[in-house]
Amino acid sequence: MRRTITRQGIAVAALALALLAKGSAWALGAAAGGVAIIVGGALYGALALGGGITPAAGALSRLVLGLTGKWVVVIAALFFAIAVAKLPPLAVIGGVVVALVAQVLAMAGGHRNGNP
Repeated sequence: MRRTITRQGIAVAALALALLAKGSAWALGAAAGGVAIIVGGALYGALALGGGITPAAGALSRLVLGLTGKWVVVIAALFFAIAVAKLPPLAVIGGVVVALVAQVLAMAGGHRNGNP
């Protein structure tokens, strides 16, 4: 989970630095979108994977609770960034996309050396 969050943070920071040339609102929008995904993913990991060994119903409940919590945080943060803070929607969505692509790449690249 730490590897994924680190790679997402690096990717979002790179996008924010690139968009800084367009303006500080664009850079802040990209950062807000990316941080929403990063925080939501961290919440998911803590809720879904933090309960230890339990029966299947408890494990499934934690997974559903974690996923629901993640997307509630993400949607609330995106609403705040676009509707309240009036950041550029394209930059916010760009931050979300970059963070999600970095997440997929980090998760797919974890088994190169045979270790889980």
